[in-house]
Amino acid sequence: MPSDQRDLDLVLFGATGFTGGLTADYLAEHGPSGLRWALAGRNRAKLEAVRSRLAAAHPDLGELELVVVDAGDQAALADVVRRAKVAVTTVGPYQQLGGPLVAACAETGTDYVDLTGEPEFVDTTYVAQHATAEASGARIVHACGFDSIPHDLGAYFTVQQLQAGGAQGDPVTMRGVVRAAGTASGGTFHSAMGAFSRAKQMSAAAKARRRAQGKPADGRSSRAVAGKPHRDKVLGYWLLPLPTLDPQVIARSGAALAAYGPDFRYSHYAGTKTLRYAAGGMAGVSLIAVAAQVPPARSFLLAKVPQGQGPDEAKRAKSWFTVDFVAESGGRTLHTRVSGGDPGYTETAKMLAESALCLAFDDNPVTAGCVTTAQAMGDNLLARLRAQGISFEVVD
Repeated sequence: MPSDQRDLDLVLFGATGFTGGLTADYLAEHGPSGLRWALAGRNRAKLEAVRSRLAAAHPDLGELELVVVDAGDQAALADVVRRAKVAVTTVGPYQQLGGPLVAACAETGTDYVDLTGEPEFVDTTYVAQHATAEASGARIVHACGFDSIPHDLGAYFTVQQLQAGGAQGDPVTMRGVVRAAGTASGGTFHSAMGAFSRAKQMSAAAKARRRAQGKPADGRSSRAVAGKPHRDKVLGYWLLPLPTLDPQVIARSGAALAAYGPDFRYSHYAGTKTLRYAAGGMAGVSLIAVAAQVPPARSFLLAKVPQGQGPDEAKRAKSWFTVDFVAESGGRTLHTRVSGGDPGYTETAKMLAESALCLAFDDNPVTAGCVTTAQAMGDNLLARLRAQGISFEVVD
């Protein structure tokens, strides 16, 4: 069904969880007048509780539509999403729970956004659903929260500034450095533990995607490059390589968009002020990775960080993030920065909601299939996030 004939703009899956509830709050507060949306999930009583909470602040949402559907029932999911322009989901871990919804969206031509940071899920989705989504016109956009919007759009913004400064047509080498104060979400932790425990499957999925995707047709090159721990002379931080989805997303944007130049290289790090913190971070990540391989240890850690819970508003208000980008091209070095508030929850809900609204209402580039935020929404999403307080700036 053409998107202009669908009776819903958005359908939100996962609103009964913590981050999903924040996303529902954001849509209720910031969605455009007349937004046609619905809440979907397995438990009607929980959905009704979310609707009642929203209606207490926004009485017009007292009749917000509720749809009871199981995340594993692809046929029922297809019946739901074919009514909507965009399906929004916070239901993870996505490797276990997300496949049927992506398949339903690809089949029905419905745009899709999620919060996944799971490389295996993203790669298996590409192999299984990219061609179907291209044929139907669906835009499947993963990683629309802190993974990976500040990084993907930050790199996109940095490339724009290089072009404005005259560095056009030259190779680009870029590094991103993340610093944050806040609480990681339970969903993020569960997804990370799942990824660490499935290293072989993740590697196999990545190889299958590379075979299916191939190289850019115009002969350009775009790659994520694993860095090494070192001190950054420009930023003054000790850098620790981050094994996240973000550099892969950025490299895919570089492959899709000619503005990134003929040869684009990106490396991704966490930044600390002292060597002691960098060493501690490396040790902590290594311990978690080892624990993920041992089922009893993995179960113990997962029980300590439950999903569906998060910090209160006062704690979130004290949280923040920055991502510094240092790009070198044509003999020029450029330093840019993306910054905002609580990365794990408040800003993630904002980014997800604005991504969905952007797909539903903005005049975006013509594209389909499994695409990145920079590729699918670019300038429009950048403008939306800046209007909502996320900063993209050139640092002198």
